[in-house]
Amino acid sequence: MTSTEITEVWNGPGRRDGVLTTVAPHHNGLHPSSSKTAFEHWYFDALLDSGHVVVGFLIKRRPEDLPWARPWVELIVYTPEGGRLQAAKRYSAAATSFSADACDVRIGDNRAWSEFPENGLPRHHVRLAENGLAFELTFENETPSWMPGKGETRFGAEDSFGWVVGAPRARVSGTLEIDGHKRAVTGRGYADHNWGVGDMRRIIDRWHWGRLYTDDYSLLYAQVLTQPRQGSHSIAPLMLAHKDEVVLSTGETILTEGPRRYDAIAGRDFPEWIELRVPDRVELRLTVDSVIHAHDLLDDVPLVRSRLFRPVLHKLIGHPAYFRFRSTFELTVHTDGEAVHRSGTTLHELVALR
Repeated sequence: MTSTEITEVWNGPGRRDGVLTTVAPHHNGLHPSSSKTAFEHWYFDALLDSGHVVVGFLIKRRPEDLPWARPWVELIVYTPEGGRLQAAKRYSAAATSFSADACDVRIGDNRAWSEFPENGLPRHHVRLAENGLAFELTFENETPSWMPGKGETRFGAEDSFGWVVGAPRARVSGTLEIDGHKRAVTGRGYADHNWGVGDMRRIIDRWHWGRLYTDDYSLLYAQVLTQPRQGSHSIAPLMLAHKDEVVLSTGETILTEGPRRYDAIAGRDFPEWIELRVPDRVELRLTVDSVIHAHDLLDDVPLVRSRLFRPVLHKLIGHPAYFRFRSTFELTVHTDGEAVHRSGTTLHELVALR
């Protein structure tokens, strides 16, 4: 039985931000580290008016990659008909560059970068193209960039996990190309950036992550549960913005999971609904309408793709899996003595590492 001191670096009082950290360009840049377990990636997604959902990663190293893994990019397009198109490619270190001053990332011919107008909110650009999929999009912030507290959670003296959201809510415009057919697109999007040091599979049990938008509110959250040997500690950042102002930044979020449902593709179950509550401020219920992406993470390990090895691995490491859900949400915000109700649909994720 082991235990690690976990430090959440909120501005206070308590596990919340009475004063928000002003996100500077360097927060969204490279966080250099000499550790072999350092990881970092930049993430973009957008729901387009065409009905497509596009997702893009520029990855220096993911936590689950081998220490010497090469940088890579990944593109995912969910089509209006319910299909999924996916492409990924690794590149040599010589074909990449990462700026520590701001978001300016190149991996092969793929690139993400940011601009900071003097009298406006940030603007982010991403250009990705691999194996018949391509998108070149501009994300114009509608809310300020945000990070919970000072951006990092620390696990003991050496390990850490960082999160900054360059674009919590953005207008998106650009082009999407599928198998040579290019179209102009518009929509709404999101961009964030994770970094850290350590083997997160030894620390984290699972996490929920998601966000939602209404005409006047934007909400995003992450619910991270550490493994029992790390104290089953809940790390629960949540941001709520009203129009273009962040009105709540807190880690005092309580998560409740509903009854379980089994998914044969992922090889494990998931909750039919989740509820998040910040006492006296916010209540949110997400009810799963459909699983639009389920994935058994053991399929990513070539040596264990054979079903013969699965029972042994399940006993050793559990059933690691990824889910992306489409859900109906019911949101209640308590403000100025009244309860404001909003509803709609959104996408959110669950990653289980055990």
